[in-house]
Amino acid sequence: MLTYFNEGGVLFMGMLSLVFLVVLIIAIKNGLSIFSKEGDMEKLNSHIGVIKSLGLFALVLGFLGQFLGLFQAFSYIAEVGTISPSILASGLKVSSITSIYGMIIFLVAYLLWFGLNTVMTKKL
Repeated sequence: MLTYFNEGGVLFMGMLSLVFLVVLIIAIKNGLSIFSKEGDMEKLNSHIGVIKSLGLFALVLGFLGQFLGLFQAFSYIAEVGTISPSILASGLKVSSITSIYGMIIFLVAYLLWFGLNTVMTKKL
């Protein structure tokens, strides 16, 4: 796991991990408030919407990391000239790490949003 973190680029993988941590913190905090029936449900509903928005932000950030990685790889290819297909495939694999991580964060955030939203509507 740490190998993929380093291969994907510490900057983008770090930002994605930070977004994932914020999503988890917001989900746990709001989940506890919903299950304990504390606080205003309208306010909690807006906080739950932030989870989905942060998940979408992680998805976009992952794709941005991939596109920047591809741009850098193609710049190196242009400098060198010809490269082997295995090197190209390896570069494409490395560039997709951030987008895959962003997709995973988006799916987890969306599932958390859906679950909390369902529980909250049943509580009302």
